[in-house]
Amino acid sequence: MSVNDVANSSASTGLGIISSLGIGSGLNASSIISQLMAVQDEPVNLLQNQEAGDQTTVSAFGSLQSALSQFQTSLQSLNNISQYQSQSATIANSAVATVSATSAAAVGTYSLQVNQLAQSQTLIAAGQASTTSAIGVGTISFNLGTTNGTVTNGQYGAGTTFTNSGAAAKTVTITSADDSLTGIAAAINAANIGVTASILNDGSSTPNRLSLTSTATGAANSLQISVSGDPALSSLLDQDPTSTTGQNLTQTSAAQNAQFTLNGLAISSSTNTDSTVIPGVTLNLLSTNLTSPTTLSISQTNTGTVNAINSFVKAYNTIESTISQATAYDSSTKQSGPLQGQNSVVSILSQMQGVLDNPVPGASSTLSMLAQVGVSFNSDGTLSVNSTTLQTALASNPTAVAGLFASTGSSTDSLINYTGTTSATQPGAYAVNISQLATQANTAGSAAANLTITSGVNDTLQVDLNGVTSNVTLAAGTYTSASLADALQTAINTNNSFTVAGGTATVTQNGGVLTITSNLYGSKSAASITGGDGESDLLGGAPITTAGVDVAGTINGVSATGSGQTLTSILGNSTGLSVLVNGGGLGSRGTINYTQGYINELNNLMTSVLGKNGQIASATAGLNATITGIQSSVASDNNLNQQILTNLQAEYSALDVTISKLTSTQTFLTQQLASLSSSSSSG
Repeated sequence: MSVNDVANSSASTGLGIISSLGIGSGLNASSIISQLMAVQDEPVNLLQNQEAGDQTTVSAFGSLQSALSQFQTSLQSLNNISQYQSQSATIANSAVATVSATSAAAVGTYSLQVNQLAQSQTLIAAGQASTTSAIGVGTISFNLGTTNGTVTNGQYGAGTTFTNSGAAAKTVTITSADDSLTGIAAAINAANIGVTASILNDGSSTPNRLSLTSTATGAANSLQISVSGDPALSSLLDQDPTSTTGQNLTQTSAAQNAQFTLNGLAISSSTNTDSTVIPGVTLNLLSTNLTSPTTLSISQTNTGTVNAINSFVKAYNTIESTISQATAYDSSTKQSGPLQGQNSVVSILSQMQGVLDNPVPGASSTLSMLAQVGVSFNSDGTLSVNSTTLQTALASNPTAVAGLFASTGSSTDSLINYTGTTSATQPGAYAVNISQLATQANTAGSAAANLTITSGVNDTLQVDLNGVTSNVTLAAGTYTSASLADALQTAINTNNSFTVAGGTATVTQNGGVLTITSNLYGSKSAASITGGDGESDLLGGAPITTAGVDVAGTINGVSATGSGQTLTSILGNSTGLSVLVNGGGLGSRGTINYTQGYINELNNLMTSVLGKNGQIASATAGLNATITGIQSSVASDNNLNQQILTNLQAEYSALDVTISKLTSTQTFLTQQLASLSSSSSSG
């Protein structure tokens, strides 16, 4: 409230009332005081107008900050390398399969025919009158493997074979606490051995039937079940498909692989989901289509990239419009924008334009400028997108488009892949020279393996795989060299200690001699046998263990650090640049071209501008400090003006009283003189 407002409102106080002043004197004291205070208030009004202008400028800086933040957000989607090479997968008959693709998928068209879906084996036991009556105690052993034979009425005929998968049997112990049908089913499920048990009711006089289903699909997950214990338990669950008299369960669903063809090539898969047949493509089979093949298509999709670039252009134009309007001067209205004269604001736009006007360092000559992908400046300073030019660039060279915007690298050698950089890496073309390829650790047998495995005699190996040591056990039986290698590989790769640590191995055979190879490359790779009763039978008396080595070489002519197959630069402009060497020869291996694109420099600029010490924060802080100073001055001036008003009211009130008294004296004297004059006349 201004001092004039205070003066005008003081009529209700009863003390020094301006509106009552002059009654005794006849002077218009209220008008005189109001005019005096209007002059006194003028500096305060000027300060308040300045504060309002500064507040408007702060608000304009806030709008600009919001636009810059949105622009910086739009940059992030353009920095996603995968979207520049994204692929889409479609299938003509979606009832047959669903399909998805990654950027690794090659464009192409395939004919898909599904002849058979993968499924699990299901076995049904003989019916029981009760689910709670005791049946018997003992140990149930489950072996998984492949059963080959003819099935009639749920039973395998003579000549059926069962080939164990190589993993040791999984066991479930049944005690008197769980020897009922319900208890047996619960014990099997609790054991988590890859078999699911449930109880079905078929409505007969002995309706309760135990159903056992392998949790994994595929022909290699057929069950062979044996029981040691009470005869009743054996009678219920013994299941040997190779014996015509040892099958006490009925097969209602056979373990089988999916069988399908792609472009006429026959393929078998243990599951209905396959991501190996077409690199980068995942197939999920749903039904068969034996007589009507369907078409599967992989095509490049640029929707994500186009949307990201359009968002980038829109966000830039918002900044341009915000700054242009805020710094403009309207000669017709003689009005200036709230940021007119703010050089820091103009410099932001100039810096952004400077980045976008220049070619990207390290980019290919064919695509090094925005205009080459259809993004160009208009005469008014805004950006626009030529969709045709952009789509053409993405279709012909998506990697080069990615390098124009994002931080990325490309190699001239197909067996060397760019994997990453650090903030220290500078754009450029860097030569790669390999002096040593990474290798995998392995142990090779010194003699052909014994193909007969006997439980407790030669069925275990103590394996050190990549620094983790654990025992693996083979199922007893007679093997071929190939099946023994497969069995040992399965036993290692399904060992919990190794799977938790992420370790896997490959087991091969040559002339019956086994070789165990770690799937990890480099000095951390290990695959050695440290014990077990099967060591000499499986690998001979003097197996040879070879350690893995890391890749070695130079990047940009300077020695780099090797870790497995990864080579990382540690000196010079290429510091932090990493590549994956997948093989090939020694010596010169071409170059890695690394670009940071527009996004890196623009993002750094936005971080600087929007930071706590940036241009906007500094300008806003200065304005807020000025506003605080103005508010303090206004408050001080108002206090002073209030005191001046009070003094003027007091002075004019006293003057009014004095003049009123003088007027009263004048009136008295006039009356007295008139009275004297009247008395003289009458005498």
